[in-house]
Amino acid sequence: MRLTMYTDFSLRVLLFLGVKGPEQLSTVQEISEAYGISKNHLTKVTHELGKMGLIETIRGRGGGIRLHIDPSLINIGEVVRKTEDDFHLVECFNCATNRCVITPVCKLKGVLHEALEAYLKVLDSYTLADFVVDNKGLASILLNRPL
Repeated sequence: MRLTMYTDFSLRVLLFLGVKGPEQLSTVQEISEAYGISKNHLTKVTHELGKMGLIETIRGRGGGIRLHIDPSLINIGEVVRKTEDDFHLVECFNCATNRCVITPVCKLKGVLHEALEAYLKVLDSYTLADFVVDNKGLASILLNRPL
């Protein structure tokens, strides 16, 4: 299973905002610089995270972004499901475009589906809080704070 860059960036934004805390606003520029990634990509990501209700965006001078809900309420599996385009691990997972001739008798499809479900189940067992609460190492790297 490979996550898209969009999902990767979405998780990174949430990690950054979770470490920063709800009392302080962040900017897309600040997050971009912390990770060394494209500000344009992050702008799209933060817009969508705002539409999902995960982050709050405050416009204007002195504005910025911050988590809209507590990190313990942000389920990682749910974020991945909402940010991924699809979970078509193999051609036969997409009924509309499947041309694989062995689909009617293939037993591998069931195993791959089971593996995907297990993957998502593991992600469902974590919240953002699991990664940001008391994580001084992450704060040190992202926010340039001493350990």
